[in-house]
Amino acid sequence: MFNFAALPPLSLYVHLPWCVRKCPYCDFNSHEAKDEVPERAYIDALIADLEQDLPSIWGRPIETVFLGGGTPSLFSPESIDRLFSQLRALLVLPATAEITMEANPGTLEAGKFAEFRAAGINRLSIGVQSFNDDMLKKLGRIHGAHEAITAAEHAHAAGFDELNLDLMFGLPGQSVAQALADLEQAIALRPTHLSHYQLTLEPNTRYAHTPPANLPDHDALWEIQQHCQARIAAAGYGQYEVSAYAQAGHRCRHNLNYWLFGDYLGIGAGAHAKISSAQHQRIVRTAKLRHPREYLAKAATPARIASERSLSRREAGFDFMLNALRLNDGFPVALFAEHTGLALNVVEKPLQQAEAKGLIERDLHHIRPTELGQRFLNDLTALFLPED
Repeated sequence: MFNFAALPPLSLYVHLPWCVRKCPYCDFNSHEAKDEVPERAYIDALIADLEQDLPSIWGRPIETVFLGGGTPSLFSPESIDRLFSQLRALLVLPATAEITMEANPGTLEAGKFAEFRAAGINRLSIGVQSFNDDMLKKLGRIHGAHEAITAAEHAHAAGFDELNLDLMFGLPGQSVAQALADLEQAIALRPTHLSHYQLTLEPNTRYAHTPPANLPDHDALWEIQQHCQARIAAAGYGQYEVSAYAQAGHRCRHNLNYWLFGDYLGIGAGAHAKISSAQHQRIVRTAKLRHPREYLAKAATPARIASERSLSRREAGFDFMLNALRLNDGFPVALFAEHTGLALNVVEKPLQQAEAKGLIERDLHHIRPTELGQRFLNDLTALFLPED
């Protein structure tokens, strides 16, 4: 079915599902920590989970690690250090690996930064969302602007040379001037990377059930986005994906591996994985049990896997395009075969349609979305949907 001459790069995702308070816009697998977080038991469960997944990735180096949540910075540096001691014992984890941890300014104390750095974290991603205290209250965040600024300053002081700040736009009642003010403050904090994305009302969230009042309309959103993108570019951050901007040499390697259809192993409650096999010539997607209580009870057993399925050729072609066409630069043609095990003719028909509509441009070596394709990305990727 597939023909892998070699396997794509491999990443590791670790899900730490607890947070102090669930934000009304959040659709991630996060759970409010009403009692003390069972750190020791959960780290034990992560390792037991990983040990059972090892046969599917034997000998393959882990090029990036990402600790997401929830709020991973709720865990103590001691727990994170114990986790990485076990990861290094079980995995091929090169010294050059990018290791990112998501952090909430409301859960970070000054002393934690240096300890997280010493435990092996070399990239920090701080969920700021806004530097406007009124906006932060509307978003249900537990921190204010002062905590966010302090967190970024302490990250620099602790030696984090790789720092991402998350910012949202399209907030309730937000003007162009307010969105630009958030950017000015972010840029002043000297991050190497910015994630700048629109607030969306995701299903199964409080905002979906009770939308906030006074959200900017389509025209206002477009005006905010245009002004913000111009300011980000002027500050020296190149856009390389729909919502990702980086200084030269500081793109997020972990997310790039997702977008280029690399492999990733996922451990933790609700964690997803996508693993290619040269031996069996297939691509398998799995998901672990979502609720922390169930996951903790079954992490050492096969029952920890909530779902597992092999991708069809058409699904693999669609998934590749769905992700790779998010990138401004697109992808090298040869990469499609390398990362899917398929010939490009699997998606030749929709490629021709996309080219005819002016949504992509391509030559013998490269395929990239046009400016029109970037603006109408959903229309572009829909062309690659598998036919019934």
